[in-house]
Amino acid sequence: MYRVVAGTKHSAVERVAYRLVGVNPSGEQTWGVYARSVLAFSAISILFLYAFTRVQDKLWLSLGFDPVTNHVAWNTAVSFVTNTNWQAYSGESTMGHLVQMAGLAVQNFVSASVGIAVAVALVRGFARSRTEQLGNFWVDLTRITIRILLPMAVLGAVVLMVGGVVQNLSGGTDVTTLTGGSQHITGGPVASQEVIKELGTNGGGFYNTNSAHPFENPTTWTNWFEIFLLLVIPFSLPRVFGRMVGQNRQGYAILAVMATLAIASIVLTNVFELAHNGTVPQAVGAAMEGKDVRFGVSNSATFAAATTLTSTGAVNSFHDSYTSLGGMMPMINMMLGEVAPGGVGAGLYGMLILAVLTVFVAGLMVGRTPEYIGKKIGAREIKFASLYFLITPALVLVGVAAAMATGNNSTALNVGPHGFSEVVYAFTSASNNNGSAFGGITVNTWWWDIALGLAMLLGRFLPIIMVLGLAGSLARQVPTPASAGTLPTHKPLFVGMVVGVVLILIALTFLPTLALGPLAEGLS
Repeated sequence: MYRVVAGTKHSAVERVAYRLVGVNPSGEQTWGVYARSVLAFSAISILFLYAFTRVQDKLWLSLGFDPVTNHVAWNTAVSFVTNTNWQAYSGESTMGHLVQMAGLAVQNFVSASVGIAVAVALVRGFARSRTEQLGNFWVDLTRITIRILLPMAVLGAVVLMVGGVVQNLSGGTDVTTLTGGSQHITGGPVASQEVIKELGTNGGGFYNTNSAHPFENPTTWTNWFEIFLLLVIPFSLPRVFGRMVGQNRQGYAILAVMATLAIASIVLTNVFELAHNGTVPQAVGAAMEGKDVRFGVSNSATFAAATTLTSTGAVNSFHDSYTSLGGMMPMINMMLGEVAPGGVGAGLYGMLILAVLTVFVAGLMVGRTPEYIGKKIGAREIKFASLYFLITPALVLVGVAAAMATGNNSTALNVGPHGFSEVVYAFTSASNNNGSAFGGITVNTWWWDIALGLAMLLGRFLPIIMVLGLAGSLARQVPTPASAGTLPTHKPLFVGMVVGVVLILIALTFLPTLALGPLAEGLS
């Protein structure tokens, strides 16, 4: 990945792509132009995907499905373009093959590429000095898609097909005689869509039951392979960061923070699920409600932790059926900002923002101007970092308040603390661009589709603007030599400080909300 984003040569296929969009691959962009390129590309993608789903009944390979409603089309278009892949519909009974392949799966690739490109632009801000240039978005997008995601997706799809994941263009089979009702089941190009769903840490799925469906996740080893795909790129990006700034140990420090938070989350999720809290789990001896017998409690809990530590909405069990504290852990993972290791690109730039906040706090403690990797963190930089951190919690809390105040929480399956948790989970997942859900809540209504669509849209692009603004501010600076008073940011002390800052900030922001939901349910 480092060679891809740092290289200067362009392949023939890439040069064709540049000519098609009228881009000079040798020209670089300021942070403002880079941000406008991201927003323009994403806006065009949303419009295209909206139109695509609205006219799917007139397209080839539609399987006879009707066009989706306008509010579902809006929600779906925003969801896949923002790398959320929240689905307010049942995939196999709503979307035809062409929309799945040429619409949704394409966005699985390019939305992930956008996240990596923004992270690379931020790292260039740390690595460069006395410049306004952060690279070229169109070059980054093209290279990342063609040289990283496509090759890995092909290899991953082959492995999944060996494991039993189907890959075909079946037109569907009527299984009325088996079910006693009218049901339409498709085979579909599942393997390729499944691997990019996991590799790009996207949510969504060809089937409504997602990675619990045997066509998507047949065995225990495919389950672990999908977990590997979820984590491989986000955990590799800190190494790219270290190489780009010329200090590998800085990358290892970021990796250590991610790993510490991830391991703690996975362990706690397993403990809370294996402890059999609750009357029914204690009676039957295991919290198996909502879990597939192929995977059991531990494999399901590990997948749930991995899918919410990254920005992946893929699930192999029903999070709504978890024990109260077990269900709280996926929410906390998302509330952390999905930085351990987070989504592809988004996890790295989110963690670097938290590192900036940490050195600022440390600077206040000792009474000196904070520095990070030779760059001073002044008023302008801390404003960008603070706004980045505040955006997502504001979206979550305002969204939950609006749902409760307007009575739209009535679509939750449950009342009391668990019903409140279902609402909190929905807005936490949407605002953090995760895509998983406490499935007990019905969100396929006008209000929910529009509200969650806005949360996904603002939760993706407002933080990206702040990240790129910070990158531009850093790139203009003159490097500051390290001195005796400089905080070492590659040692265990700094790793512990970043972990502490993350936990304290999240606790101060979300503890009252958690107290009304999963904590209240668990204590009762």
